[in-house]
Amino acid sequence: MENAVSAENRILTTHVGSLARPVKLLDVMKANIQGADNHAELESEIRGAVFESVQQQVADGIDIVADGEMSKIGFFAYVRDRIAGFEPRPGQGYSAFDAEVNAFPEYYKHYFGEAMLGGNLVPFVPVACTSPIAYHGVAQLQRDLTNLSDAAKAANAFGAFVPSVAPTGVGTNEFYEREGDYISAVAEALRVEYKAIVDAGFGLQIDDPFLPDLFADPQLNNGQIIAKANEYIDILNHALRGIPAEKIRYHTCYSINEGPRIHDVPFIEFVRYMLSINVSDYSFEAGNVRHEHEYHIWEEVKLPQGKRLIPGVICHASNTVEHPELIAERLIRFADRVGKENVIAGADCGFSSQATYKPEVHPTVVREKFRAMRAGADIASKKLWG
Repeated sequence: MENAVSAENRILTTHVGSLARPVKLLDVMKANIQGADNHAELESEIRGAVFESVQQQVADGIDIVADGEMSKIGFFAYVRDRIAGFEPRPGQGYSAFDAEVNAFPEYYKHYFGEAMLGGNLVPFVPVACTSPIAYHGVAQLQRDLTNLSDAAKAANAFGAFVPSVAPTGVGTNEFYEREGDYISAVAEALRVEYKAIVDAGFGLQIDDPFLPDLFADPQLNNGQIIAKANEYIDILNHALRGIPAEKIRYHTCYSINEGPRIHDVPFIEFVRYMLSINVSDYSFEAGNVRHEHEYHIWEEVKLPQGKRLIPGVICHASNTVEHPELIAERLIRFADRVGKENVIAGADCGFSSQATYKPEVHPTVVREKFRAMRAGADIASKKLWG
């Protein structure tokens, strides 16, 4: 079930990782957060949710599955659970969103307050490093790997992957003297997770909205952006050292969810930086209407030999189900430019990065999107291979 899975005469399908947690699991998680002594019940619900999710993914035509991140309450909560040295920082902003939020303040007040975060089990709170970094999430990680392994075998999945955060996206530094020392310490801690995922036989996905977000940071000039981007890449590549590139994929996870998005970073600005990361597959937004036209960049940017693209052909920020013929058309555009054997069908981003009672895209719609992606990949495969 490694990331190096391939098919000889068809386009494979996958997604980005996070899916909506079942309501029963959310209820048990909520009780646990509130202090209930329900560890055994929580573990049972997580395992059941993983098995159900993987079965559904396979039934809906997903070749390379994930556990849906069923055990994770949220992006930053996951960091605090797995890595020592962090404290929450409520109210801490994120400057990469400033231009977009300032352009549409009324919309984003509603969106962040209700549509995106209103149903979350825990608040969306950034974290800051206040003491030495150390990875202490081995037990939780092993639980996740065991659950996914058993579920993938039971469902006869073609392949499976596990997402993990990039070192640059964990939080801000209030402890280490140099920013580079802080990020390097985070990278060494996360390396424990990276290696364990691959050693367990899964593909490793690096989730990283933070490299492309550099290019939209109004607090940085062009020289600072380039310097930071190169530093980020060097540190990530160092964290991945010794892990076979063919077992790793990189997800840019750039831009926020549903919104006007007129200040999104053009893909061309950071695509060459992305390609210098030592992985085999690159996952990015391509189905969103602000980015769909960007497939043209592959007419001037050469995909390195041995690399593959996982363009998003279904959108994570819309309840409209893409037509299979459109999905096929999107896939063929990329296949015509980088080679049909170098394209995997994917989603723009995750469908539930937080454990929430109010996912933006309803779970029944997500399943229909997956079925449409499978049908579209089959149409494209027939046209490409005959």
